[in-house]
Amino acid sequence: MVLHRGAMLKRIYDWCIDAAHKPYALWIMGAVAFAESSFFPVPPDVMLIPMSLARPQRAWLYAAVCTATSVVGGLLGYAIGALLFDSVGHWLIQVYGLGDKVDAFRASYAEWGAVIILLKGLTPIPYKLVTITSGFAGYNIGLFILCSIVARGGRFFIVAILLNRYGDWIRVRIEKHLGLWVALGAAVLVLGFVVAVKLI
Repeated sequence: MVLHRGAMLKRIYDWCIDAAHKPYALWIMGAVAFAESSFFPVPPDVMLIPMSLARPQRAWLYAAVCTATSVVGGLLGYAIGALLFDSVGHWLIQVYGLGDKVDAFRASYAEWGAVIILLKGLTPIPYKLVTITSGFAGYNIGLFILCSIVARGGRFFIVAILLNRYGDWIRVRIEKHLGLWVALGAAVLVLGFVVAVKLI
């Protein structure tokens, strides 16, 4: 079973590495970044990192695409919170077990809206929680877009800088211990969600 999971992870990783050289990969990564900001559970890093490792010189482009599509996807999340919270938005928040904390989170936006968006946009905390609640709270959409660009751009371009500069060194170590790195990545995502539950 462990070997089977390891082989599956290796196939997914190899597909992302190979896909970096194909034109459709950029579209898929952009679609993942868009969806992750509003409803999809998987972050674009699963494609951004291997694709940047395969082509470090294009890491900047990949980060820019992730930033742009993530911010546009964030606007969809904002719209869900502002216009569809009683149906779609409420359901998505309930899926994450945060239904009883929305009112407190909404109140905190009056004083700390920009800080919330900036900090949570840079962390592994699911960004969709921020986008949906921003819309529900009626946070200023111009500031929401600005903070999203700074936060998401900061997150993705930090990855791009590291992989552009140290890509070969990082790639060797990731491929040597792929299962460990995937497990650590999953742990970071879970930790981000737990932190979101505690802080919201």
